[in-house]
Amino acid sequence: MPGKLLSIIILLALISCKKSGNVIDRSDLPPSSSMDVSYGNNPSQRMDIYLPEGRTRAKTKFLVMVHGGGWTGGDKGELNAIIARFQTMLPDYAFFNINYRLFDGTNNKYPAQEDDVQSAINYILSKTDEYSISHKMVLMGASAGAHLALLQAYKHLLPLRARAVVSFYGPTDLVEFYNNPPSPALQPSLNALFGFSPEQNLSAYQQASPTFFVNGQSAATLILHGNLDQLVPVSQSILLKNKLQAAGVNNQLVVYPYEAHGWTGASLEDSYNQVQAFLTAHVN
Repeated sequence: MPGKLLSIIILLALISCKKSGNVIDRSDLPPSSSMDVSYGNNPSQRMDIYLPEGRTRAKTKFLVMVHGGGWTGGDKGELNAIIARFQTMLPDYAFFNINYRLFDGTNNKYPAQEDDVQSAINYILSKTDEYSISHKMVLMGASAGAHLALLQAYKHLLPLRARAVVSFYGPTDLVEFYNNPPSPALQPSLNALFGFSPEQNLSAYQQASPTFFVNGQSAATLILHGNLDQLVPVSQSILLKNKLQAAGVNNQLVVYPYEAHGWTGASLEDSYNQVQAFLTAHVN
């Protein structure tokens, strides 16, 4: 009887837990959040982590959020309300909201920001067993953060290829952006950020341009942009869509006719729905 009872207990444990490798993949984990988790030695290399209830390494995807601010400002806290909304709309996702080093006029010239996104993802991947999440990754960003998210998705395919990427009004071709600036301040800002112009180092600007890395294997891409944007013209998103279309990549461009660089109200509500529908369709 003791042996039979032990067998029943083991069987019940196996039914309630899913084994993956040497780690028991539980399905009864409570929600968890951790703020300002370090993924590097610099004080700016921090992330907020939101893990959903009932997560498992088999089913739980993860979404990396990258804030905007022209590579010189901004903070992950600006995305807190968006994350709170997506936690209800995308309950099978974990969220990682990252800060990264910002250019201050002297320190952290580009590509420090690109490097930090890669470092943050490497950190997340080193913890997938601990967090009980899968390797199904989605990237999302706004403005300069969208540029960094797109670049990570298309350029950095190792150690993990993104399944999808969402761009809210991000620059996509920095050569075109520089040569046809939407404002007089842009060229001096990019000169300072890089330390040179495209004329002086074309390759560096190309290497920082998401459109330069689009190919037939690129991540499914959702692009959202305001037609009245005076900071990042909608032509930047149209350029990207045309590249994705030519390469045969699943993509969607949503243009809001009366919105500028960011929006609220009905347009934001529509954006939430667009993201939910796109990820449901393209990330399995």
